Amino acid sequence: MKHNNIQKDKVFTQAIKKKFEFDESVASVFDDMLSRSVPFYDEVRKLIISLILAEQTEGLKVLDLGSSTAKFLLDLHSKMDVKMQLKGLDNSQAMLDRAGQKCQAFGASIELEFADMLTYHYENEDVVVANYTLQFIRPMQRIELIKKIYEGMRDNGVFIFSEKVVFDDKTLDKQMIDTYYEYKKEQGYSEYEIAQKREALENVLIPFTIKENIQMCKDAGFKNIETVFQWANFVTFLVKK
Repeated sequence: MKHNNIQKDKVFTQAIKKKFEFDESVASVFDDMLSRSVPFYDEVRKLIISLILAEQTEGLKVLDLGSSTAKFLLDLHSKMDVKMQLKGLDNSQAMLDRAGQKCQAFGASIELEFADMLTYHYENEDVVVANYTLQFIRPMQRIELIKKIYEGMRDNGVFIFSEKVVFDDKTLDKQMIDTYYEYKKEQGYSEYEIAQKREALENVLIPFTIKENIQMCKDAGFKNIETVFQWANFVTFLVKK
């Protein structure tokens, strides 16, 4: 059931004039864009929250990278039984402004910081979450970021991230992309909107294969790497230090 207070995503109904960025036009419709553009996004969010709640302890640090409008952190906040330290990082002021308004409206004590996750100082992190965030970072910087996260985590810390992936098998890759575009049409996006968004994301969103994501985590030092969800070319990884 759609909530009427969520603004509908019409970002790509007009001809695009620039590459995709997380500005005010995107921030204002982002919750709708996520739930309609990312298959099973709400279920994945609930799954990650349930995994965190299974480990919840007083003062547990949960850091959300690319926290956008704070939907994930607010949902986690509403379900936690003990006081955990919830923090969101984002480098889009438009997203943080919306997140701040929502946290205030719900009376949620969630720390929000305008920061670049590449240069942020990670320290004694218990849980780090990155949902469809790493794919927007250049591959070489992405590898360095995972190393930084590993080094800034406590032993037994957990890193959970979701990514769009590509497949080595080019025929399968094309089939997965076609399946995904059919999904988007079912969500009410037109062919034109789909094509416009694809063009805007060209060279902005750079996906890895599942193997490459796993290898990146291994190279950073993580030992235990599992996939906990997959639908077509959308995958959620759970990694332990």
